[in-house]
Amino acid sequence: MKQLKNIATKLCISAILVFSIVAPASCAKIPDNIQKVISTDFPKTTFRFDGVIILPDNTIYLPLFPAKIINVEKVSIKQTYPSGKTLAAKPNIVIFNNDFALLKVLTDTNGNKTIYKMANPPLELRTGLLPQDMLVPKGLVIPENLKSIVGNLEIQTVNDPGIRVENSKPVVTQLSGSTLKTLAQIPQLKNKNFYVASPYSKNIQVLNLGAKTPEYSLAQTNVPISMKAFDDKFLLVTAYEKPSVDVISLADDQIIKQIYTKSQPCEIVIDKTKNIAYISSPESSSIYLVNLETMTLTKQIKIPGMCEKLTLSDDGSKLFYYDKLTRDIWAIELDNNYLLKEVGKFPNVSKIAYTNDKIYITSRTKNRLAIIDYKTIGLIAEIEICEKPIDMLTFHERVYVLGAGDNSIQIIDAKTDQLTDSIYLNTNGFSTKINQIENTNIALVTDTKASLYTVFDLGTNKVIKSVPIDIPASSIVVTDKVKKINK
Repeated sequence: MKQLKNIATKLCISAILVFSIVAPASCAKIPDNIQKVISTDFPKTTFRFDGVIILPDNTIYLPLFPAKIINVEKVSIKQTYPSGKTLAAKPNIVIFNNDFALLKVLTDTNGNKTIYKMANPPLELRTGLLPQDMLVPKGLVIPENLKSIVGNLEIQTVNDPGIRVENSKPVVTQLSGSTLKTLAQIPQLKNKNFYVASPYSKNIQVLNLGAKTPEYSLAQTNVPISMKAFDDKFLLVTAYEKPSVDVISLADDQIIKQIYTKSQPCEIVIDKTKNIAYISSPESSSIYLVNLETMTLTKQIKIPGMCEKLTLSDDGSKLFYYDKLTRDIWAIELDNNYLLKEVGKFPNVSKIAYTNDKIYITSRTKNRLAIIDYKTIGLIAEIEICEKPIDMLTFHERVYVLGAGDNSIQIIDAKTDQLTDSIYLNTNGFSTKINQIENTNIALVTDTKASLYTVFDLGTNKVIKSVPIDIPASSIVVTDKVKKINK
């Protein structure tokens, strides 16, 4: 096909991409010297981006920032309540010699979250302020004589349910999967939570290992477009007709922050080495960069066309996308001052993958796979592939192509670019995504027609089990189980 062969000859290196710096929203970074003192006694403390401090045993401290932090040569404890305690004893209140203070979250006799009540709070507490972008622990009650520390925060009530909701079982057609006694036999899946998005529901279903029915759901106002986990503690979610990326704290099942963009955010890809999320926005021809340590926007990259099929190379150096208007495929060299390369045209691109210095591109309607040499932008091969190729992943110099039409996985050797195997899932559904569980050889295949997902071993290239669930899934995110901090 002449149109496809244009990929081999078309090469255009553009000028540097135009990008803008987005001023970060107010965020409460705990001073480094305070972090160092706390980490000395509690090495695995979590300093959450909104300012909340969570000790390894899930003890929560709220930071109280003074109007002006005093510069001191060495940070030390000035006062504790009860008095004379060390930080290791986890006192109710800690005041440092730079006037920075920590307030321990307690539970009163009625089960309410609160902080230590004092008849005459010291000046450091009365003049301090809680971080103004902090997620307030659910049901927190502040003593009347310390209301001044709240500022513009909206203190939630005890009865606020957050976003966690009970499930009503949807009516969907069930398709039987294969039978294996238990997924608990797979070490890579132990102590995991499964977060399931469905085109038939706004809510995100939360399943335990091998469960058919969700334990509970995370209520959403719109149907999710994309969701990704970060650090097994947060879930980033974009949704239709919603101009923000929601950040859900998995420790308390609440939306901890909403990162607003100038136009509809869509696909999310995450670089877990650099702690950056790249978020596409076709409407404004932009890709947004989010700093995952502070959960703030740092850049808006203006690009040609309406971007979709966003793909990040494994080493985080290149970002690929497809312009759905012109059918052009572009590469952005992230480590080369955002240099833009036009790769060529390909019809109805369903997925882009990158490995071994080669770009792999599938056409959903043409059932074709194009393989491009990245350095020369030359066409290496174009082969017929499974029916309706919908997704791809790379693993150990292999490319896995998921076919929705025949529910198959076809394997390409990335060294020889030869098709080596075809595995049929036998689900009689319509496959949507194949996602590798991080740091494992296990992948999950979701299906929007059959109410199940399939567990696939990338090491042996075998189907392990098809797991029935109550609602068809468009995507599944798997994280380590998180101990809840409000329970």
